[in-house]
Amino acid sequence: MVGFMTEQKFITPLKIGLLTVAAAYFLFTLHTMFTLSWIGEWVPLREPLRTTIFVEDMTSVVCLAFRFAGSIIAFSAILAYFMKKKLAKSTVYKVLRVVLVFEGIYWLGLITTAYYSVQNTWQVLLHGHSLLFSAEALFLGAIPTVMEAIVLPIILFIFAYKLNHTKPFKTTVKWASITGTLFIFVFWLTNTSIWVGVVLQKGISYLWVETATVNGAQQVIYHPEHLVSFVTTAFGLLALVIYSAYFTFKSRQTETLDDVNFGAVGAITLALGLYFLWNYLSWVIFAGATFNDWYRWFLGHNMDLWMLTLPLAALPLLFYKSRKQTSSSITDSEKGAC
Repeated sequence: MVGFMTEQKFITPLKIGLLTVAAAYFLFTLHTMFTLSWIGEWVPLREPLRTTIFVEDMTSVVCLAFRFAGSIIAFSAILAYFMKKKLAKSTVYKVLRVVLVFEGIYWLGLITTAYYSVQNTWQVLLHGHSLLFSAEALFLGAIPTVMEAIVLPIILFIFAYKLNHTKPFKTTVKWASITGTLFIFVFWLTNTSIWVGVVLQKGISYLWVETATVNGAQQVIYHPEHLVSFVTTAFGLLALVIYSAYFTFKSRQTETLDDVNFGAVGAITLALGLYFLWNYLSWVIFAGATFNDWYRWFLGHNMDLWMLTLPLAALPLLFYKSRKQTSSSITDSEKGAC
């Protein structure tokens, strides 16, 4: 991002894309921060569920305030750049560090959810339930929440600590790649576990068809969008994790911004953004009144839906050429002319 601050042509598709993504990050967090319909949702519940929901909600909203602050800082920095037409390299790094730390604190808000999930899984293991039931408790509850609440904040804090404009550029690339890959892995783990839970509850056939009662009569309803969503979640995101890990390995010796494979960065970002965009639009266009645990999570409790705007920044990256690539193309053209 730092290198893009010195381009001769000021208004570019990439910069407009970054502005749009930052605006979406801010506006979505703003909406979530001040949507207060959740207050008191624990009141009609019985103990111990009442206390569980209350503690989870309070922890989450306190930590959400840090993401809200981070989104304001990120959006303000982009606006300042557009108004001043430049930002100092040290300023960019400071902004990124603060946003990363605040984002890490936000994910820490899930620590109580992780605690209750681990506690529930421990009880399942202690009471000698079947191996399948124990595996479900681990995969559908404990492991995804621990990854979100503990592993993600740790990697964000490490990345923020390593991010320094006085350090070698390859350090920034290394930890940015590791952090991005881990995020995609957690998205894969969380979303796949929810889809698996839906399949275990409703049966494998629910991925393409279900029988429902409409006006007193049994009716078969086809859901090809469920199958597409399941496949892109369980296998598509996993493939993206593998490719992102490969990119991380290949980029470990990147010395300068000109050495970065922007095409690969754009492809990874585009795929992730299209995943969020597809799952949102598939419900709007195809699912209609269908509302299972998958849609309840993805549309109602997913704090990262702002990522559906990522393609606007990713598409320009696919066609972005560094000075090194540009000079190489010119040299090749000159050789061809000779």
